[in-house]
Amino acid sequence: MTPVRLRRARAALAALAACLLPLAAPAAPATAATTAAAPAAVRAGADGPPPLTDGFGLTQAGAATGSATNFVITVTTAQVAGPHTIRILLPADYAARPDKRYPVLYFLHGASDNPSSPALAYPALTAAQSMITVIPDGGLRGWYADWLDQNTAAGAQNWETFHLTQVLPFVDANLRTRTDRAHRAVGGLSMGGFGALHYAQDRPDLFGQVLTMSGANDLSTDEMIIRGAVVATLTNAGTVLCGPSDGHPCALDFGPTVSSDAIFGSPYPVFNADWRWNAADPASRLARLAGTGIAVYTGNGNNSPSDMEFWAEGTAKRVKQRLDALGLPHHYVDYGDGTGWGADCHGGHTPGCWAQDLVDYVPRLEAAFAAAP
Repeated sequence: MTPVRLRRARAALAALAACLLPLAAPAAPATAATTAAAPAAVRAGADGPPPLTDGFGLTQAGAATGSATNFVITVTTAQVAGPHTIRILLPADYAARPDKRYPVLYFLHGASDNPSSPALAYPALTAAQSMITVIPDGGLRGWYADWLDQNTAAGAQNWETFHLTQVLPFVDANLRTRTDRAHRAVGGLSMGGFGALHYAQDRPDLFGQVLTMSGANDLSTDEMIIRGAVVATLTNAGTVLCGPSDGHPCALDFGPTVSSDAIFGSPYPVFNADWRWNAADPASRLARLAGTGIAVYTGNGNNSPSDMEFWAEGTAKRVKQRLDALGLPHHYVDYGDGTGWGADCHGGHTPGCWAQDLVDYVPRLEAAFAAAP
């Protein structure tokens, strides 16, 4: 890259980091029903969450909170500076069917979200009749990766290790799960859409189904906007546009400001300095999903570059093109401006659209689980 192009690339990333919204919209307000389902603490057992035993590097802190089928535990681990919450959704018949084992969906949230929020228990997830859903903490800007730099002010940040070598076996050891890949899925929204593809590609032995909704599906130089969004969460530049005009809360804080290089090294495409970004790029590794059920959902952000969904659609289209070229079957939905896609979806990067994505997806996933041997 010439010096002129390098300066332009640096300027572009700086501008993006200074103005882009966080990838994930704030969680929708809790309804009376979800609030009622989450008392401060309940006794484990028949009338509350099942008792869970520490292990796999996880230590529980305090009692579980919530109901018998929708509860949150708090854990500590040396892998990620914490503590961290994990929300678990069980089917209604879980306690009554001690002989039955269930498939599992690991659902990964977006930037600035936390599983302690009842709003992440989307209605389609709580209504699922035949599967368990686990929503693990991915950090406000963890990006579902083991960070290159573990010596930042944020402390240890080994998110992939935390999820795949600790949370997953902890769940299998404590709950009646189906443990084969055909009965385990990973999905997510926004930052979590990247995480879902990333995990399914890194560990195809673990996941037989993958879902990305409005995901950061492309980290390559084809989509420098997405790199800019990642950088914005690391440097806290995502707070610049907070305020009533865009619906985001003011003073949104992703945590201690760290270097733009903290996760994947330099984002600048010069002298191959950005090779870790390219190595983690989901759109370039789609061949690793052969034999995996794939679902991709996106809107168009009303064709406005100021809405993150506009850029997410670009990555979704690129993923679809490459899946088609590879001949990999997939379920692809582009609901555009949201017309006909639920009363609360208007095509933006918002929970109203993601709720409707799950209304469409969850029955498909449960059917795929049921059909698996």
